[in-house]
Amino acid sequence: RKSRRPLRARTAGRRSAETVEDLSLHILDIAENSIRAEAKVVEIIIERDRKKDVLRIEVNDDGRGMDAGTLDRVQDPFFTTKQKKTGLGIPLLTQAAEQAGGGLTVASAPGRGTRVAVTFQWSHVDRPPVGSIIDTLLALIAGNPDRDFLYEEREGDWSFRFDTRELKADLEGVPINEPAVFGAVRTMLKECSLII
Repeated sequence: RKSRRPLRARTAGRRSAETVEDLSLHILDIAENSIRAEAKVVEIIIERDRKKDVLRIEVNDDGRGMDAGTLDRVQDPFFTTKQKKTGLGIPLLTQAAEQAGGGLTVASAPGRGTRVAVTFQWSHVDRPPVGSIIDTLLALIAGNPDRDFLYEEREGDWSFRFDTRELKADLEGVPINEPAVFGAVRTMLKECSLII
C-alpha cells in the first residue's frame, strides 16, 4: 500500500524507496552518530570536482571509534548500536551512492574516531539532491553547543571553511547558540556557500 506522504526530494531517475532523503539528512545522521560516540569535534567536508564529475562527502570525528566487529557490521541494515532494531542510515547511503556511480567507505578504530567517506557521480541521474547543508549545520550547532564542528566546502580553486572553535574564541564566552550569534552564523553560511 502506498503512503500518501509527499516525496521530500526528487531525482530524475528510479527510486529504491518511497521517499528519497537528501544528502544533508544523511550527513546529519552520521554527525549525530559521532556525537553519540562522544566526539568533541566533527568535521564535514564536501567537495565537487567538475573535471572528474564527482561529489565527495566526508564526515570525520574524534569519538570513541568502533572495534573491528562493529566496523564489519556497520553496513548491515539489521545491526545497530542504538535502541531501535535496525540501523538503516549507512546501508541506505551506501545504496544511494552505488546507484549514482559512487561508493562508501568507513574507517574506524577504538579511541581514534571514525571517518565516513562517500562519493557520487555529480551528473548521475540517480544522485540524490544535496539538500540544505546550512540547516544541517545549524541544527548540529544549536543542539550541541558544547561540541565543535568544522565545515569545509571545495570546488576547484574555491573553498570555504567554517570552524566553531574559531568562532567561539572570538565570542569570548558568549554562547554560540545565542540568538543574535546564531542569526549571524546563518547569514554568513548562506552568503558563503557555493555547492549547496
